[in-house]
Amino acid sequence: MILLQQTITFWPFLLYAALAIAIVCIMIGLSYFLGERHHEKTTNEPYESGIPATGSARLRFSSHFYLIAMFFVIFDLDAAFVIAWAISFRELGLPGYLGILVFILILVAVLIYELGIGALNYGPDGKKILRYKKKSK
Repeated sequence: MILLQQTITFWPFLLYAALAIAIVCIMIGLSYFLGERHHEKTTNEPYESGIPATGSARLRFSSHFYLIAMFFVIFDLDAAFVIAWAISFRELGLPGYLGILVFILILVAVLIYELGIGALNYGPDGKKILRYKKKSK
C-alpha cells in the first residue's frame, strides 16, 4: 500500500523526466537529419572574427598564473563563508564570532606565509632592477 502511494505521488517527476528526454532526443534527431553537411577546406578551422589564425593555440604559461588563480578561488570561497557568517551574526553570538575570528586569523597566517615564501611574486623583482640600474650609472 505504501509503495503504491509513493508511486502515485512520484508520477509527475517521471512524466517530466520522460518529456525532457523525449525533447532532447527529438532535437538531436532533427539536427542530424536537417543539418547541413559540407566539408570545405576551412570547415574545421577556428573562426577568429575573420582574422586568419596564426601559430598554435598551445602556449606555455608560467605556473605562477595558475597559482594566482588558485589563490583567488581559495580567498573567494573564504569570502563566501565570511558573508554567510555576517548574515547570521546575531544568531551565532559569541561562539560564532570566535569561530570566524579563528578562521580569519588562519587566512591571514596563510597569506603572510605565501608572501614570505614568494608565492605571489611572479613579476620582475623591483629591488633587483633598481640595484642593476644604480650599478650601470
